[in-house]
Amino acid sequence: MDYIIERYKHLVKKADRVFEETAKKYADCIKCELHCADCCHAMFGLFAIEAYYIKKEFDKLDDGVKESALERAKLAEKELRDLEIKLRKEREKGGKTPQQSLSTLRVRCPLLDEKDECILYEHRPLTCRVYGIPTSIKGKAHVCWKSDFKPGNYYPVYNLDEAYQELFYLSRQLISWEGGKELGKASLLVSVPKCISTSTEELLEEVFK
Repeated sequence: MDYIIERYKHLVKKADRVFEETAKKYADCIKCELHCADCCHAMFGLFAIEAYYIKKEFDKLDDGVKESALERAKLAEKELRDLEIKLRKEREKGGKTPQQSLSTLRVRCPLLDEKDECILYEHRPLTCRVYGIPTSIKGKAHVCWKSDFKPGNYYPVYNLDEAYQELFYLSRQLISWEGGKELGKASLLVSVPKCISTSTEELLEEVFK
């Protein structure tokens, strides 16, 4: 297990280095700053390895901090359920695809406190770590709408597809380590609200086995 966690930590540290190098070279283009919480409202899921790691770190927080986050998680889960209903209705009417709709939906992350600060910043997911610099998914470049990266110019791009493949691989290893038989579940994603509001045992049983 230690080996799997260390591989995960190595992956996120690599992402941090890419962000730091890009920020140093293109400081004028990156608009990330303290209390900017734009990325904390983006829709994304956690791979099993991330969910496991973040849950472990969340459980180490002070009880008061956890209780507040869990209350925010309840609200976020309700918003997610409402959005799922909305997306289903859109599909039934032949409207936008889920991918198109998700790209514009906003739900506040329960890890974001009342000061717009992440209570698990040092342990935040990989996706959060590279938000603000150019990234690529399925060959298509993405940038934060607040950034000043100019279309048509060349910039180093962080390949999220490769990172997600590594997260998938580590998740398969985690599932196998925990005695799971359905390794295909490594492709399943867990929302942050579900991750922190579910016990580690339930998370292992529901998601990993």
